Amino acid sequence: MLIRGAEHILVDCGEGTVRRMLTSIAGLGQLSTILLSHTHADHVLGLPGLLATLSEQRRAPLVVAGPAGIRELIEGFRPHFGTLRFPMQMVELGAGEAIDRDGYRLETLQARHRGEAHAWMLSEPTRRGRLDVERAMAGGVAGEGLGRLAAGEDVGGVRAREVVGPPRPGRRVIISGDTAPAPAVEEAARGADLLVHEATFLESDRALARQTGHSTAADAAALAARADVGMLALTHRSSRYRDEDVAAEAASQFPRSVVPRDLDLIEIPFSDHGPPRLLRGGGRAIERS
Repeated sequence: MLIRGAEHILVDCGEGTVRRMLTSIAGLGQLSTILLSHTHADHVLGLPGLLATLSEQRRAPLVVAGPAGIRELIEGFRPHFGTLRFPMQMVELGAGEAIDRDGYRLETLQARHRGEAHAWMLSEPTRRGRLDVERAMAGGVAGEGLGRLAAGEDVGGVRAREVVGPPRPGRRVIISGDTAPAPAVEEAARGADLLVHEATFLESDRALARQTGHSTAADAAALAARADVGMLALTHRSSRYRDEDVAAEAASQFPRSVVPRDLDLIEIPFSDHGPPRLLRGGGRAIERS
């Protein structure tokens, strides 16, 4: 779940999603968008239950986006969730296509899996540089003039370029879905704040990873190192491995790797406010007596 202000964006919807959402800080009410990486069962079987639950309490529109085939998939689920009481917009996208929103963009990336599969990128535009208020006021600018300077306009004898710092990048998050190491994912991840990448296997089962279109923890870490991301979060892990073994394999190639568990939270500040950080259990809803 990507939480950006009041907007909540769910990526894939496996079994048990509703239960987890109800026990998390996300809840159900602010869900605006569901992004699907592909249509394999373990990524979509929670959809009928989620849609049926939402229909009991929701009237706001919901967007469901993903690769070609999601419309047919959801229509096939319709007998299981019935008539919805809210508008649902289904959007099928090819690789490299995007949905533009107020203040950010959702873009598909070509994954390497069995059948049509996407990774997803959420990116924010570059922000203006920070205004040095003290220098501006020392030059005789005050009040609304400070806002004009911050917007890049020269005011009086003070030039904006002399008191406004360089542009600051927006935040960028990539979620891989199911994939073998993919060039499009690596390219998009260059300098990203957070890469959420599958690690279905360890190197001891590398041949199986290749046969099934998945990645090892070492694959994901090597890609993260080449892309120099702020943090790598390893997901889609097999229960055959211990979390500490997954973490160790990744950390040997990329020390900024984490292995999140259900209801953990990763905070992503703007880069000039520090790196991402993992909060164990930070996504768990506060129980009120």
